[in-house]
Amino acid sequence: MQQATAKQTDIKMPARKLRRVINEVRGKVASEALRILKFMPYFAARVVEKNLTAAIANASEKFDGQADALKVSEIYADESVTYKRARPRAQGRMYKRFKRSSHLTVKLTKN
Repeated sequence: MQQATAKQTDIKMPARKLRRVINEVRGKVASEALRILKFMPYFAARVVEKNLTAAIANASEKFDGQADALKVSEIYADESVTYKRARPRAQGRMYKRFKRSSHLTVKLTKN
């Protein structure tokens, strides 16, 4: 089975926000997945759409331009580093703020 991959690291977005988008396109044909992502209202959909387009381009290079019947076989978002920041509060206290980031991986297979 031939496989093409695209990865994006250190996306400034929590993995749970990416997961609600990628769960909708997992297992779909690549052209249908792009159509679904185009009409999703989330910013994470733009990130996944960009990565899926890169995976399709990688597949067309790898399979000599025969990337017409591609399927999203694997797509997952992993947590990356968490940046810890402080937020000033009343009476000189500080609250922790976590700025989470994530990694996104898309794998396409040729049918």
